[in-house]
Amino acid sequence: MTDRDTVKAILAELTRCAPGRSVELRVPPVAATQIVAGPAHRRGTPKATVEMDPQTLLDLAAGDVSWSDAVAEGRVIASGERTDLSHLFPLRGSAGPARP
Repeated sequence: MTDRDTVKAILAELTRCAPGRSVELRVPPVAATQIVAGPAHRRGTPKATVEMDPQTLLDLAAGDVSWSDAVAEGRVIASGERTDLSHLFPLRGSAGPARP
């Protein structure tokens, strides 16, 4: 599985673990998904966004970096309500941190 495939699998697992449409989680250039229960985002710029690069998502999922450290280091850009996703990491699902 490539890192790109792993990122997509992690996003799918996060969508399963935190269903909803109130936060848009972006991992450019790979993919984006909407997660977390609350007011749904439908069009335009979402009120709540979280953005990170693919390596940061892999590191969070594996537990190699904590949410608070990733935010403090600027590796995660989060704005809006419900964007503290610390409770979702490290990931313990089927897409878990299986990396070389």
